[in-house]
Amino acid sequence: MSATSPHTWVLPAVVDVCPLPQLPLPLPLRTLLLRRGLSEAQVADLLSPPELPDACSHFPDLQIAVDRICQACENGEALAVCGDYDADGMTSTALLLRALEPLGAKAEPAIPSRMDEGYGLNPAMVDRLHAQGIRLLVTVDNGVAAEEALSRARALSMDVIVTDHHTIPEPRPWMTALLHPATTPEDSPYRGLAGVGLAYVLTSSVAERLGRMEAIQVARDLFCIGTVADMAPLTGANRRWLLEGLATLHRSRCEGLMALQRLAGLGDTPLNAEDIGFQLAPRINAVGRLGDPVLVVDLLTETDPGKTMALARRCDDLNRQRRDLCDAIEAEATALVDSDAEGRIPPFLLLAQSHWHHGVIGIVAARLMERYHRPVALLAGDGEGKLRASARAPLGFAVDQALTSCADLLERFGGHPAAGGFTVKASQVHALHERLNQLTEPWLKQQGTGRPVRPEACLKLQEINWDLWDALETLTPHGVGHPAPLFWSRGCAVVDWRALNGGHLAVTLEQGGHQRRAVAWRCPALNPMPPLVDVAYELKRNVWRGERRLQLELKALREHTDNVRLSLGSLSYLACRKPADNSSTGFCVTNAGGETLVAEIDHNQKLVCQDQRASDSRIQSLLQEASLALGLRA
Repeated sequence: MSATSPHTWVLPAVVDVCPLPQLPLPLPLRTLLLRRGLSEAQVADLLSPPELPDACSHFPDLQIAVDRICQACENGEALAVCGDYDADGMTSTALLLRALEPLGAKAEPAIPSRMDEGYGLNPAMVDRLHAQGIRLLVTVDNGVAAEEALSRARALSMDVIVTDHHTIPEPRPWMTALLHPATTPEDSPYRGLAGVGLAYVLTSSVAERLGRMEAIQVARDLFCIGTVADMAPLTGANRRWLLEGLATLHRSRCEGLMALQRLAGLGDTPLNAEDIGFQLAPRINAVGRLGDPVLVVDLLTETDPGKTMALARRCDDLNRQRRDLCDAIEAEATALVDSDAEGRIPPFLLLAQSHWHHGVIGIVAARLMERYHRPVALLAGDGEGKLRASARAPLGFAVDQALTSCADLLERFGGHPAAGGFTVKASQVHALHERLNQLTEPWLKQQGTGRPVRPEACLKLQEINWDLWDALETLTPHGVGHPAPLFWSRGCAVVDWRALNGGHLAVTLEQGGHQRRAVAWRCPALNPMPPLVDVAYELKRNVWRGERRLQLELKALREHTDNVRLSLGSLSYLACRKPADNSSTGFCVTNAGGETLVAEIDHNQKLVCQDQRASDSRIQSLLQEASLALGLRA
């Protein structure tokens, strides 16, 4: 990052009315929520999610699934829980095992190896489980597209209950019952459930049918971990259950979770979604990436505190290995990009090395996407002349559609708009890269060179206080579908700055006599550092040695200019404060001919301009935009 910002700032729409006046929230938060398109009723649902409808009325096959599992519980039948090797799949597997065992079923885990078998239920697994005498399979976080495996199970007269949230293929394969968010009504609060949410619905329904709700006493805790780890939208049922679960998660009856919390240094205080996302989930996901996922299942189903701590330490060790691998691959990948003598970066960044580890290339691809702001795919050798890839893309570029357009060049592929994976013959990599570049180039030209940053509300540093923080906390948890607010502040003086270990940056900012500490993660020191900056940031609470303080987590920084250039059609204008300081609410807009309009923003956030020319709606819009760009309104 240099003094010239690598970001393209896209400021929000002007709010020229009193936003959501009935809500007991500070003006910047009400303005932000209105910009997100939320009504007062919808915000009320965020603050206090409504009761959920009966799940059986929303999932067409839930009754069939409950009947079959209750039969297995009553007969002491053996069944297999076929999970995935990510945090969602592993927590889902553990949830079912812990719930079904006390209900009478003899459940065992069956999770494929990432390295040897790849994702999802496969025919070899079906054959192996059938040979063991198992006649009921329950998939979690996979299975809906496992046509060959499902056909094999049907041929062997096995029942298969599929719980999955990935895309349902057409035609839909055979299965005994399907629990999938897409089968619910379009306005269903269950639409955003991840695999662990579906497992929770299933076990809750079974426990209720059998009158044994104590069997699911840790199910809510595992739901919280898997939902946050899988970045499921934090709306509807997810939001309600997460809010309920977070209140007691720090004192979970799941010994494995408590061991992970102790290793992560999380104290005896309620956890939040960030604690899960940055402390607990990585330790769980690392196992699926580098080791045997059964380790996590054992951890989350073990009840002996001594054994769980030993298992948790193994997870912790694998997480450290995962970090080292990611850093090494990132450094190597960046060197490959930088080695281009002409400094050209292709529209779709595709890099391949046979020795890269399949389990972590997705993480590194996400880092490179952030660095270079374009779709990225990293490929690792898979033997027999093939490579396996993980792809990531910025908002607005659809990975799944791009891969579909390249289907003739791929052995297999799948994913969604933000991420995907595929297998390709080494001989097809060049042709694949050329086609992906062709698909990406028009999109990249439309985006421009800078990474877009979209702040949602303007704050003065003096407005950042514990009252604002407390109001912000009422809107948590934040996540997909309800992200943490991105604020911005204009014209902040850089009092001090220093580089931190790990490539991070610490900055002390001042505005109007008020100072705030800011940090920027994975950001090199600015050279030169501008004396005045505009910053976009999330507001965080930092606790150090028992002392809590508010700090800004920087997402973008640019050199401040007193004048702001605006456009109206083909005409250009210059806006500036009048006088040019942060204490006034007056400003002026000047056209290319030197004509000037003077206006101000009053204490009610209303635009005031006595000039008759301002009666023109276009000029009115120009003045509104100027007031926002100059930081005169939230």
